[in-house]
Amino acid sequence: MKLALAACAVAALAATPALAQPMPGMSAEQPSATSASPSATAEGVGQIKSVDAKAGAVTLHHGPIASLGWPAMTMTFKATPEALKAAKAGQTVKFTLQTADNLIVALQPQ
Repeated sequence: MKLALAACAVAALAATPALAQPMPGMSAEQPSATSASPSATAEGVGQIKSVDAKAGAVTLHHGPIASLGWPAMTMTFKATPEALKAAKAGQTVKFTLQTADNLIVALQPQ
């Protein structure tokens, strides 16, 4: 019995590398269509509702962001120190969002 279980375990381990193979039509180096590069960005327009410099965050009510498939909504985003310096509650801004981590990297008053 122990020998049969050991044989099954070895067979399962031997089959495991096949699971890591790329799908047909994709090379191992090719990223999937759904993975975003760390530098991918999206732009939106919204009104700053609040700025929390201590937390490094900005709350925005933004319009739809078509490139992300997002409807209009109010969200709190982390922001770079440069973006935080430019942020003022009540201000309407165009913003650039780093999509990999939803980080606001730029704010431009409108």
